[in-house]
Amino acid sequence: MENFTAKLPIGVFDSGIGGISVLAEIIKALPYEEFVYFADTLHSPYGTKPEDVVRSLSIKVTEFLALMGIKSLVVACNTATSVAINEIRRKYPFPVIGMEPALKPAVGLGLTGKILVMATPLTLKSKKFNVQVQHYKDLAEIVPLPCGGLIEISEDDHSGGQEIREYLAQVFSPVNTMDISAIVLGCTHYVLIKKEIADIAGSKVVIVDGNCGTARHLRNVLQNEHLLNTAIAEKIHIPLKARVKFYASGSESEVMIRKCRQLLQNEGIVS
Repeated sequence: MENFTAKLPIGVFDSGIGGISVLAEIIKALPYEEFVYFADTLHSPYGTKPEDVVRSLSIKVTEFLALMGIKSLVVACNTATSVAINEIRRKYPFPVIGMEPALKPAVGLGLTGKILVMATPLTLKSKKFNVQVQHYKDLAEIVPLPCGGLIEISEDDHSGGQEIREYLAQVFSPVNTMDISAIVLGCTHYVLIKKEIADIAGSKVVIVDGNCGTARHLRNVLQNEHLLNTAIAEKIHIPLKARVKFYASGSESEVMIRKCRQLLQNEGIVS
């Protein structure tokens, strides 16, 4: 009996362009799936807003994607995950995958030195993150580094411009990078400027993000739920641009959609 649900697209959303770095890894892990990406740029950034506002915005985006017909959802935003994912899971029957700062793989490296976690203020204040910190406190010294404003800068210039470099120099000014063994990128936007972060941290510091882990987890969940699209033969000749649909909120939605497509190409995905 044919599983029509398995042929539905996978929904992915973020407050802006940062989730494209996650989408790229998901496409690599699941090359025969269809996707719907929503950038809530009208309300970006989420990381400086009150929890109840972020929760409400996240649910509204999920409602939009659910009405389009999706078989699963990836909340490609650490902030939205930290405050909204439990309620989203209660409201919707499809599998919901979230993002969280990749402390587990960073601690698992077993390096000597502090682990710096770059994230939005709201992510770092969240109960979900602080439970993580408590879990690993005996294994590593974890230092939160709030990066309010970095999302806005990376939205405007994700190609490592002067403004980003100046911001990073300022936010890292109180940090002794000699004491740091790893940096966890606790926001998907930061993955787009990983090179600039690595430059200021130094070559001995390992940069860790959760994108690949999220993609693997999604693939495993879909496999366990019998939701993988197995119609490979009919998909293989369909160009990716016909299998990824982009939506964005706000008056500049067309500009944002073009930017999302370009970023996906920059990540090695031809769209």
